[in-house]
Amino acid sequence: MANKNEIEQAARIVRQGGLVAFPTETVYGLGANALDASAVRKIFTLKGRPATSPLIVHVGSIEQAKELAAEWLPEAERLARQYWPGPLTIVVPKKSVIPDEVTAGLPTVGLRMPRHPVALELIREAGVPIAAPSANRFTQLSPTTAEHVRQAFGPETPFLLDGGPCEVGLESTVISVTREGMEVLRPGMAHVSDAIAAAAGEGEGAAHRSPGQHRKHYSPKTRIVLVSRGHLPREGKGAYLWLDYNAAAAGKQRMPEKPEEYAAKLYSALHKLDRQGFDWIAVELPPDVPDWAAIRDRLVRAAY
Repeated sequence: MANKNEIEQAARIVRQGGLVAFPTETVYGLGANALDASAVRKIFTLKGRPATSPLIVHVGSIEQAKELAAEWLPEAERLARQYWPGPLTIVVPKKSVIPDEVTAGLPTVGLRMPRHPVALELIREAGVPIAAPSANRFTQLSPTTAEHVRQAFGPETPFLLDGGPCEVGLESTVISVTREGMEVLRPGMAHVSDAIAAAAGEGEGAAHRSPGQHRKHYSPKTRIVLVSRGHLPREGKGAYLWLDYNAAAAGKQRMPEKPEEYAAKLYSALHKLDRQGFDWIAVELPPDVPDWAAIRDRLVRAAY
């Protein structure tokens, strides 16, 4: 676990316009000072991320979030008090202090107060909000350990705070809060029952209201094949992540039956199999019910 001296060093790097990788309870993030447009551009360059995909801004308190929001409706306050710190991002109108580079030129910003103690200490020590997508190359598998970050960036890995394996394991739920109501822009493991699912609308070339909206995303280098009832591809050598239907494969792992436990292990399992030279990784698609919506979303995009 990162110590106080390492967190202080990372905070200095952020204040000076550099990049750091740090743990959250969802996945590891690649962070920069959210108020520094030049620093934020370094995130896009290192990840190979298109400017149409906005970043989430991580804050250390509800009060800090309110300082960045042009409008903070009662529903935003309710969500923040109920789910923060935790895996929920709230999209609200932004103040001009947030550069357009952070928000893909949109007038809104996604704000989140993470639950990981290292992330919170880093934000508070830096004294500025931290813009951070996942610490990986664009569209590739998200990192849930410090080693995954090193594997993604190799010699280009920025200063890295090790906070152990991520507890949640999937990217945050993203909810837009407007006067018209609440929309789920990206499903996650925080479930907000009175928010409606947003209609798909943005094309690949348009600015997205939330991260994670590209058709292909969260993908290992090995081809992902979604299967049911154990019907695996016949060609090549493959691996299999299964829930209910076992089948013969060169490598396989039974996944947990509870969605929270499944989410915590999914990316780690895919990282491990991705390094073993398989021709494909088959994944039994989980049930099409609300508790599994975030996991199904990630798997469908990974297999695109």
